[in-house]
Amino acid sequence: MPSTKTLPLVKDSERLESRLKEIPAVPGVYLMRDESDRILYIGKSKKLRNRVRSYFRESQNLSPRIAMMVQQVREIEFIATDTEAEALALEANLVKQHQPYFNVLLKDDKKYPYLCITWSEEYPRIFITRKRRAGSAKDRYYGPYVDTGALRSTLHLIKRIFPLRQRPQPLFKDRPCLNYDIGRCVGVCQGLTSPEEYRKIIQKVAMIFQGRTQELLDILEPQMQQAAEDLNFETAARLRDQIKGLESLSAGQKVSLPDDTVSRDAIALAADSQHACVQLFQIRAGQLVGRLGFMAEIPPQPPVAKEGQELSQLSISSPPSLGGERGGVEAGAILQRVLEEHYQNVESVEIPSEISVQYELPEAEILADWLSNRKGRKVTILTPQRQTKAELIEMVERNAEYELARMQRLSDRNSQAMEDLAEILDLPEVPRRIEGYDISHIQGSDAVASRVVFIDGLPANQHYRHYKIKNPEIKSGHSDDFASLAEVIGRRFRGLKEEASSATDFITDLTDRTNKEEEFSDLGNSEKISNLSSVSRTISDKPDLIMIDGGKGQLSAVVAVLREMNLLEELRVVSLAKQREEIFLPGESLPLSTNSEQPGVQLLRRVRDEAHRFAVSFHRDRRSERMKRSRLDEIPGLGHHRQKQLLAHFRSIDYLRLATPEQLAEVSGIGPRLAQQIYDYFHP
Repeated sequence: MPSTKTLPLVKDSERLESRLKEIPAVPGVYLMRDESDRILYIGKSKKLRNRVRSYFRESQNLSPRIAMMVQQVREIEFIATDTEAEALALEANLVKQHQPYFNVLLKDDKKYPYLCITWSEEYPRIFITRKRRAGSAKDRYYGPYVDTGALRSTLHLIKRIFPLRQRPQPLFKDRPCLNYDIGRCVGVCQGLTSPEEYRKIIQKVAMIFQGRTQELLDILEPQMQQAAEDLNFETAARLRDQIKGLESLSAGQKVSLPDDTVSRDAIALAADSQHACVQLFQIRAGQLVGRLGFMAEIPPQPPVAKEGQELSQLSISSPPSLGGERGGVEAGAILQRVLEEHYQNVESVEIPSEISVQYELPEAEILADWLSNRKGRKVTILTPQRQTKAELIEMVERNAEYELARMQRLSDRNSQAMEDLAEILDLPEVPRRIEGYDISHIQGSDAVASRVVFIDGLPANQHYRHYKIKNPEIKSGHSDDFASLAEVIGRRFRGLKEEASSATDFITDLTDRTNKEEEFSDLGNSEKISNLSSVSRTISDKPDLIMIDGGKGQLSAVVAVLREMNLLEELRVVSLAKQREEIFLPGESLPLSTNSEQPGVQLLRRVRDEAHRFAVSFHRDRRSERMKRSRLDEIPGLGHHRQKQLLAHFRSIDYLRLATPEQLAEVSGIGPRLAQQIYDYFHP
């Protein structure tokens, strides 16, 4: 039967021209889809028709990557906006939502830390985190900062300069701790300062991370002088100490620039075939106030069957080769994506008047207009070629190269460790995916298990899993690590045999269909690749090595369940004993003869330690939750649902104990009478 699949737009000139005429010459966002209706690319433009048409001009010099994308486009959608700024914001949201393959995607590997200020709370907290949570829109994240040590040192000094909340929970019930007595805290835990006054202190701290230290000094100095004139010497001395601390904080950060009155950012990158390290220097009044780091992945080219190539000739196990330098991704597009992502998450006062970039941006005009609208004054984006500003870009690029080299060294060490481990265990190839398992409990109570995953020698947190042990025989006073591990391994690999069999049948079926041109012609290359990708994902989920925390007994229990599931031949499993760092193999009574300092053994130890940490932390959480509930269970009339509401509102038993009857009654489902009972329980 003839194929009903639509042709790519580049091969259907009539439909292409008709579609281009429908696209208006207004600002907006365009989405390019393939024959499976998947989004290949999302872009923006001041004039949609002109931009989309440029992809299909024969004279247009497209990068190999974009040229490959154009060959797969079957349909083009567009969303018109009123302004270029709206188009930029819409494109960023759509890219985050759909993650198109051909767009530049920033890598969120939690490598660099942020500083968070929780403005959503009555008394905001300040802390360092590597997880940027999409919680309250009021909370502010500053960073990501490349130099973790400098960030911690800065925060430590700030806590000495300003009287900030030092503890997440109160230390005493009815009085503040020593931090209040020595002037390091304003007594937040006991409500000795109002939320409004405390927020004024936090606002001063925020100005430091916004690069407005000089502006803060200009505010504090008149206040100090006025306090001295009013004979308020204690306040004047405190302000004097804050000014000296802020001056020491910014000392030694001068950058030699001819105009130290202009705030500017400088951005540059260094890249290899897989990653791009981006550095952004924040310079305010001639001072380097922040050095931020970003990572962008350079994705490989997707496998595409050439004309006349059989489907069976496409490799599933081997990764596709990169298409050209940096995978065909232009450096300017990476810088543009980083700048858009960064400035969307900052306040308008943090946007500089000038941005120096290493390469020209593909949409520099749109970005400059959008930033100018946000800031309320003109923002200039330039690519310096000589003199001091060009030297500044060279300095930023040099730092990006150092960071990339450091990452490459880390990658080389991991590769060496995986090769050494493959040699120790006599594996056919290096174990790229290693899974580690451990059990945690106290005499059988709150028994849990953990699964951690290392990919290419690095932790892959997105694949971590917790398991609650369901065996009814394992309870307080009776533990069985062997049975617990057998249960977890059985739950983890349940159905893997069926999935692998289905994948094999699918490949065999498609291979048979390649010999029948009249049947196989209905499948386009994109659909073949899509099906192959799903099979590849199923197969790639299988670990190359399973590491059990324990000795021969734990290993034997896991081997027994894998043999029962007929998976022992497909999965390689070992155990690592804690006492002597001994590696045991299935069926072997003696451990392998290894050196505990070998790179491969150290890699196994890292997996074991991470599995242990992850299991213990989950066990502590469950035990803490159980102990909280056991205390609340003693209160008459307080059921499980109301307990959850109370803990969700007050966050901890300590805060719940400090609450007044009126505050308790504010919780949904807690009336005045029950609130009084709860208060009387904690205050007999």
